[in-house]
Amino acid sequence: MQTLGQTLLPLSYKCKVCGWTAHGTVLSTLAWARASAMCLNFNCMLIILPICRNVVSLLRGSSACSRGDLRRLLDKNITFHRFVGYMITLHAAIHIIAHFINIERYHKSQSEEAGELCNILGNIGNQSNKDYLNPIRSYNKVGGVSFLFTSVAGITGFVITMALVLIVTSSTELIRRSFYEVFFYTHNLFIIFFIGLVIHGVGQIVRGQSAHSLLLHNLSYCKDHYYEWGETAQCPVPQFSGNKPLTWKWVVFPLVLYTCERVIRFWRSKQDVIITKVISHSSGVLEIQMKKSGFSMEPGQYIFLQCFSVSRLEWHPFTLTSAPEEPFFSVHVRAVGDWTQRLLAECGANRNLCLEPWQLPRLAVDGPYGSAATNVFHYHVSVCIAAGIGVTPFSSVLKSIWYKYCSSYHEMKLKKVYFYWLCRDTHSFEWFADLLISLEEQMSAQGKTDFLSYHLFLTGWDENQASHIALHCDNDLDVITGLRHKTNFGRPNWNKEFRYIADKHTGSRIGVFFCGPRPLSKILNNMCCLHSSSDPRGVHFHYNKESF
Repeated sequence: MQTLGQTLLPLSYKCKVCGWTAHGTVLSTLAWARASAMCLNFNCMLIILPICRNVVSLLRGSSACSRGDLRRLLDKNITFHRFVGYMITLHAAIHIIAHFINIERYHKSQSEEAGELCNILGNIGNQSNKDYLNPIRSYNKVGGVSFLFTSVAGITGFVITMALVLIVTSSTELIRRSFYEVFFYTHNLFIIFFIGLVIHGVGQIVRGQSAHSLLLHNLSYCKDHYYEWGETAQCPVPQFSGNKPLTWKWVVFPLVLYTCERVIRFWRSKQDVIITKVISHSSGVLEIQMKKSGFSMEPGQYIFLQCFSVSRLEWHPFTLTSAPEEPFFSVHVRAVGDWTQRLLAECGANRNLCLEPWQLPRLAVDGPYGSAATNVFHYHVSVCIAAGIGVTPFSSVLKSIWYKYCSSYHEMKLKKVYFYWLCRDTHSFEWFADLLISLEEQMSAQGKTDFLSYHLFLTGWDENQASHIALHCDNDLDVITGLRHKTNFGRPNWNKEFRYIADKHTGSRIGVFFCGPRPLSKILNNMCCLHSSSDPRGVHFHYNKESF
């Protein structure tokens, strides 16, 4: 669609306030507004795709994504979702600022000081009110503010902006971790955001000369005789039309896909979940063992959990801590927020009660979904690193490793596992130490102690604990965990640890898997880059981080 500026080039120098430059092209603010709008359409299409978790899990399990590089890209779906959100925020800000300037110019062009050409252009379409160029039909002292709150574009733009501001501000790390409910509920405003986005262009305020009108004009004559428009056959009054809204074409497919996703999740939420056992561990950790018809999982996957007596809308992600070979699936829940505290209270954990099965709360399970930890078995050597409660994905992995190791060791690609666990207090070791003790005893009985190498680090302790540890330092078993391997104190020297592994497994592709805080994640990522060889035949560390 061509614009009037392309048709009446030499006339435009007389009407700069109308939005045309001396060269006859649209001022840059309109170009910025249109360009940012197209970027918004594209990014709004992309932002929904990464959160279609069933589609992502389907792709992860497909043969096309069997390569480690492609699987690692799919594991970064939430990171990609955030990045697209930043781009939407940036382009929305550009779009808003540019249109504020455009509206002000449109408004000023209706004033008497604007000039003869501006008045002529502004008055076009006054009778039929459909062929106009300037969406502001009259001049008033209020300015363009009244137009913003009386037009479809202005009202929907305000609603979209408010929804976007709430979604973005509530998605910060502080709000998401401290007030998850605020993050969850405000994120549902995306429904209002997309409805407003589709309606936003219906008003068609950005207009250009119609194709039929362009054919009727004699450019060489009309450029100097704009005051004769409508009086000669050579120069009829130009007609303008708005650009039809295109946003719905960009977002219709992702929205349909996401609707199917929600239908699947709703169907899963109606399936019966039986709680077979509830175990209270130290440090406010609750283990919930469940069964569900047709449930199939892989090591390291996660599920979304809903408790009807706590909230009928909230779903929270939890890593599965059981192995696929076990007759149940389980999660470990730590009381770190309002929702988890209420869940523990419903299960009687805060009162040390042993509730009957019929007294336990009703749970709904959605999933399981793939995660980075499921790639452990795709390497000959894997390094699993956990911090605090981040050990949960590796509980499932270590259990499954043991089952596979006992049944078909020679068929398993994985030959060596290094396990690192960092905790701030001794109580955090207690609920997971039983699994490690069992693995240690069984591997020792079969003479396979070299398969799993684990290193536990205690990063915080008091004077009484230090005295007790020093008193029993000569015992055969560790005083904290009861394991043959002694607990290390302080933080590991990651440079030394990675150098040792690299020297031990020259020429290998080593998978590094981490679940824990972001600062440590950056350190480990840097270590992987630092100790990977530039020679394709050398050792290469491939970093994988859990993200929900």
